[in-house]
Amino acid sequence: MLNLLLFLLTKQKKKQSLEEMAVRIQNGDESLLNTVLEDYKPFIKKTVSSVCKRYIYESDDEFSIGLIAFHDAILKYNHERGSSVISFSEVIIKRKVIDYIRKNGKVQDISIDFALAGDGDEETNLTLDQLVSVEEYRKQKEAQLRREEISSFKEQLTQYKLTFNDLIEQSPKHDDARVNAILIAKKVVASVELMDYLLEKKRLPIKKLEKQVNVSRKTIERNRKYIIAIALILVGDYVYLRDYLKGRLEI
Repeated sequence: MLNLLLFLLTKQKKKQSLEEMAVRIQNGDESLLNTVLEDYKPFIKKTVSSVCKRYIYESDDEFSIGLIAFHDAILKYNHERGSSVISFSEVIIKRKVIDYIRKNGKVQDISIDFALAGDGDEETNLTLDQLVSVEEYRKQKEAQLRREEISSFKEQLTQYKLTFNDLIEQSPKHDDARVNAILIAKKVVASVELMDYLLEKKRLPIKKLEKQVNVSRKTIERNRKYIIAIALILVGDYVYLRDYLKGRLEI
C-alpha cells in the first residue's frame, strides 16, 4: 500500500532515467547493462506472463526469450521515436515471446492484439512503431486515470480525518500483519452493520469488530487507519488500487 501510494503520487524517476541509461549502455557501459537487466526482471516476468496467461518463472524458456528481447530493446531503443524504453521493450518482448510460442507449436492463450501484428524486422516494420505508439498512449491514459483515482481516494480519506502520511506512518510493517489487517477490512466490508457504521460514523466499529475477528482489540486499534483505508478501497470505485490488492485479497 505504501509503495503504491508513493509510486502513484510521484513522478516515475526510474522510468525517466531508464532512457538515459539506455544511451549509456549503447555507448558500451556493460556494467550498467547487467544492472538494468537484473533490476527489470520483475517487469520482464510480468510482461511475459501477460502473453502466456500464467505466472512465469526465471527457469522457464519464455522468460529467457523475454530477457533477451529486453536486452535487444535496450540496444535498439531510439529516443527520437518519442516513446519510452518501457513501452518500446514491452512490445518487443511480447512479439518475441509470441514468435517463440508459434515456432515451437505451444498452445497458449496469447494476446490477440499482438498475435495479429505479424512477423517482421522490428527496426524497419512500421507496425512495430504503431504498436509502440498505442502502448505509450495506453500507459499515459492509465497514468492519468490512476492520478484521478488517487486524488478521489485522498479526498475521501479526509472525511475520516486521514491523510496519506497517516497511512505511511501507521501501515503494518510486516507482511503477516498487513495480511491480517486486510482480512479484518474484508470482514468489515462483508458485514452490512459494520460497513454502515463505518460510512455513517466515519470511524471503525472496534468494539463490534472485536467480537467477529480472532485478533486483540489492541491489534485492531494499532492498525485502525490502515483497515479503514483498505475497507474504503474495497467498497469504492478504485479499480487500480483494488488491482494492487488482488493478490492478497484471495488469501
